Amino acid sequence: MSNEYIALLMFSTLMLMLVTGQRVFGAVGFVAAVSALLLWGGTGAGEMPFNASIGLLNWYPLLTLPLFIYMGYMLSESGIAGDLYRMFHVWMGPLPGGLALGTIVLMVAISAMNGLSVAGMAIGTSIALPEMLKRKYDKIMVTGVIQAGSSLGIMVPPSIVLVLYGMIARQPVSQLWLAGVFPGLLLAVLFGGYIAIRCKLNPELGPPLAEEERQMPRKEKLRLLYAGILPLVIIFSVTGLFMIGVTSLVESSAVGAAAATIAAIAKKRLTRKVMDNTLHMTLNVSCMFMWIILAALCFGAVFDGLGAVKAIEILFLEKWGLGPWEVLIMMQVSYILMGMFLDDTAMLVIVAPLYIPLIISLGFNPIWYGVLYTVTCQIAYMTPPFGYNLFLMKAMAPPEITLVDIYKSIVPFVLLMCFGLALIMIFPQIALWLPEFYYGK
Repeated sequence: MSNEYIALLMFSTLMLMLVTGQRVFGAVGFVAAVSALLLWGGTGAGEMPFNASIGLLNWYPLLTLPLFIYMGYMLSESGIAGDLYRMFHVWMGPLPGGLALGTIVLMVAISAMNGLSVAGMAIGTSIALPEMLKRKYDKIMVTGVIQAGSSLGIMVPPSIVLVLYGMIARQPVSQLWLAGVFPGLLLAVLFGGYIAIRCKLNPELGPPLAEEERQMPRKEKLRLLYAGILPLVIIFSVTGLFMIGVTSLVESSAVGAAAATIAAIAKKRLTRKVMDNTLHMTLNVSCMFMWIILAALCFGAVFDGLGAVKAIEILFLEKWGLGPWEVLIMMQVSYILMGMFLDDTAMLVIVAPLYIPLIISLGFNPIWYGVLYTVTCQIAYMTPPFGYNLFLMKAMAPPEITLVDIYKSIVPFVLLMCFGLALIMIFPQIALWLPEFYYGK
């Protein structure tokens, strides 16, 4: 059997195992280990996972992963993220659609604190959604707002997905973070502009706060403003100190974790239950990511040994005669199709060993492509009928929000994200200007 057919057999076996509901790291690691044993025997196959694990454990920036996850869960469990929403509720509520606009800003802030879309979804459905429904906001619009806003978690630094991409693609995480800033803000502005225009044209979709709710003493408003500023200070301690060169990547994650803990202590919210929940979820998510990265490195080593990357390049460019941009668009479409069934880490593990070397050989910037991959993951998450975020929203939303409502709610936001993706593809400097400016300086 030729190497090309072996690679195709590995890929199809992996897809079959994932479709049957196997854990991502188990499916990827199993296919990699069995393929290595059959191809190279016990000695050669045993060295591959060993070398991958040693390489992973020696990768110093990996320390950022558990620290950022800890920071996000500490802010969430201690209620500090909730304080931020209450600030937006009071200060932006008087505007048409103000609570929805505040929710988008909240999601951007949570993204900058956590880097995971699941955390944004949980906070949005538990804090923002009940408040907006209670104030007669249109349930379809607010459902879409929370889903679209939570998707920003994998784009705005410190994005965990971009950290994983950097590890697997061997690209600097710091540049990927900077590259995600303007695209993430672009999508947030598109979402906010859409909400503001729709609520201006049809105020019933997002009515302003009632007059009695606006009658709050200025002292109380300032107290809420102070409480809401604290999370923003923590965000600056993470990304701001890193960007101005005071801290390294790993040091900034440690500063963020320490700042979140100190903030919880200062507000007298660091209870045993908060700490237990935070540590439990941090360990759970960190170990999951570690196993996925290890399995991905083993899988990629087998693919490299087979020469599958070169075979794919020959197939696309020589046999099919596709141009570089046609190959790129085909890759993005494949992400959307896979995203209907798989999460972002599974997609990255499957295609990174194939796509990233091909992208580099075609002359595209791998940092820019990391942003394209992340935006496309966001779109895939919310694409009916099987988008990951759709079912996550259904699991967290109250009973009156049906799956049909969730499908309807996401259509305008998916279209806005496709428009944003097209802009980033046409104008790569949206993603590349900041890292080039920072590192060029």
